[in-house]
Amino acid sequence: MRTETLKDVDDALEQQTSATVHHTTKTMPRWLSRLDFALGLIVSVPAAVLVLAEIVLLFSGVIARYVLHHPLIWSDELAAILFLWLAMTGAATALHRGSHMRMTALVNRMGEHWDPFWDTISLVASMLFLGLILVPSIAYIRQQWDILTPTMEINDGLRVAAIIFGVVSMLLICVVKLLAIGAKTAITGIAVSLVTVFALEHAGPVLQSLGNLNLVIFFVGVVGFTVLSGMPIAFSFGLSVFAYLSLSTSMPLEIVVSRMDEGMSQILLLAVPMFIFLGLLIEMTGMARAMINFLASLLGHVRGGLSYVLVGAMYLISGISGSKAADMAAVAPILFPEMKKRGENPGELVALLSATGAQTETVPPSIVLITIGSVTGVSISALFTGGLLPGLVLAFMLCLLVWWRARKFEPTSSTGAAWSLVGKAFVISIPALALPVVIRMAVVEGVATATEVSTVGIAYAVVAGLLVYRCFSWKRIGPMLVETAALSGAILVIIGTATAMAWALTQSGFSHGLANFMQHLPGGAFTFMVVSIFMFIILGSVLEGIPAIVLFGPLLFPIARAVGIHEVQYAMVVILSMGLGLFSPPFGVGYYGACAVSKISPNLGIRPIMGYMTALFIGIAVIAAVPWISTGFLKS
Repeated sequence: MRTETLKDVDDALEQQTSATVHHTTKTMPRWLSRLDFALGLIVSVPAAVLVLAEIVLLFSGVIARYVLHHPLIWSDELAAILFLWLAMTGAATALHRGSHMRMTALVNRMGEHWDPFWDTISLVASMLFLGLILVPSIAYIRQQWDILTPTMEINDGLRVAAIIFGVVSMLLICVVKLLAIGAKTAITGIAVSLVTVFALEHAGPVLQSLGNLNLVIFFVGVVGFTVLSGMPIAFSFGLSVFAYLSLSTSMPLEIVVSRMDEGMSQILLLAVPMFIFLGLLIEMTGMARAMINFLASLLGHVRGGLSYVLVGAMYLISGISGSKAADMAAVAPILFPEMKKRGENPGELVALLSATGAQTETVPPSIVLITIGSVTGVSISALFTGGLLPGLVLAFMLCLLVWWRARKFEPTSSTGAAWSLVGKAFVISIPALALPVVIRMAVVEGVATATEVSTVGIAYAVVAGLLVYRCFSWKRIGPMLVETAALSGAILVIIGTATAMAWALTQSGFSHGLANFMQHLPGGAFTFMVVSIFMFIILGSVLEGIPAIVLFGPLLFPIARAVGIHEVQYAMVVILSMGLGLFSPPFGVGYYGACAVSKISPNLGIRPIMGYMTALFIGIAVIAAVPWISTGFLKS
């Protein structure tokens, strides 16, 4: 197997970063290229500084509370303020680098000569969303201006100003990109977009008379078209919400901004950038190479060996951060480089990563389990106990599919490594293998919260890289911080716009109508369970786990009890069904999060993910049919 020196890796990363950052400048006039470069610095430098500031702030909170026994009562508050700025500057950085999640499979089939046209449509639609959100954002800042934070007494408008900065920056970046496209193509794309907007605007009175049929028009039709036309997923979700509210309701549009703020500002999500940076750090310090060498010595001669490792790794670390995106960010950067070297298809990798994200939704300590217990009254300890075996059942189903798909391919080595080499690789990898143990123990022992624990891992990785593996490059820290901010921003802005979409669905009365329909289904427990599975798969792709649970849990769990379904079993089926929807393209937000974390195009995973989702669906059906899987270990 080919090995790379640290210098080779450094150079490759710098070349990749440079190529990514300046990919839009190659065909630009000189003055436009300079403007593009300046915009890149304006958004990426603050984003990198904010990532570093959050790391230092959270780790200082751990030291102050656990070591010095003098907690920083203001640290969480400041971290929350900086977090929204990180999300928005990161989103702008991702747009400048072209790293927002897009679905371009359909557009690519039309031929290269159509690319400029669809790029223009995507840019104009993105600018339309950004333009629509700008005025409500100003109104939202005015609403928040008189609100002071409880501890530091900082004006909340300063935090919300991040939205204005991000929106204006992204608008300017879109304008630069549009100017770089040929005039004829740009004019054509703008004209088509304006005609579409004009037609929808004049259809407003008709749309307002359609009631909840507008949910299909905007959240299926508009989202489906914009996603498949190559528009960034986050902007597609946001545009559909704005179109729905402005054309078919009389609700104030600043509500969309407040919902986006709520979705992006959940302090638990701060684990996402922290774990993304930890994953990059593990790779840079040589810890990833040590772990992979040991795992390869054990399973390198087995067909699909590292795929089994991926399934097991996601099961073991799931729930540490409370965020699936953070869990994936902790695993993918470690395993994927080596798996690619071994000839694995990138589409297969991101498909399996998405599937493992759905598979581990019930593994405690899961924030979804805690939420479902809180809103339905089901014992959280019972949910924790009942969630372990369903995750293993789905892991078994995925491993069966991995075995089936890998049977045609020869492993890298036909014979296993000598036990002396396995032992040597194990000794070398001990400091790296101890990292997940350190992270989990830090949470269990109360050293750090789920949000802070990644910084404990970062500190551990820095020490291990400097003193143990002696593989640490200071010049890579800057590009890694920028990369972290861009990936985080791309993920967080999707979560923000998806939260706004979930709120719009709630306000439409759709949830109560659906619960009423479920209550009057014929066929008893069997029909109710079957319909629940399909319903929550669909809801999971639109609402994500927690909003759907909060919305439908209190309504549907009493019905499940009434028809004789054990509440813990129903919880497992509901959570896993939502996970299946959450990680299923084209609407599942989790799938695009997996693509962002692994830096693999969404197009590549569409075909292979269908098999993994089918395996998960069969596993969910087994869990629904066999109550013991969820309830067998509960105390009677």
